[in-house]
Amino acid sequence: MRGEVTEEERRVLEAELHRLQIEHRDLDAAIAALEQLGSFDQLQVQRLKKRKLQLRDRLSEIFDRITPDIIA
Repeated sequence: MRGEVTEEERRVLEAELHRLQIEHRDLDAAIAALEQLGSFDQLQVQRLKKRKLQLRDRLSEIFDRITPDIIA
């Protein structure tokens, strides 16, 4: 069972969530732009996709922390 987050922790987590969401969208755009070029550096695209997955995992962790548990 996870503990409740304080209001200050919630503000910090929400700010990080927002920043990571922007970075995630920017990576999406960068990957799409590179792929549209046709002759792109596959290694660079793989690195961007790996970073995007790391961001998605962190976004999920933060969302889980700030979303209250609901007992069904």
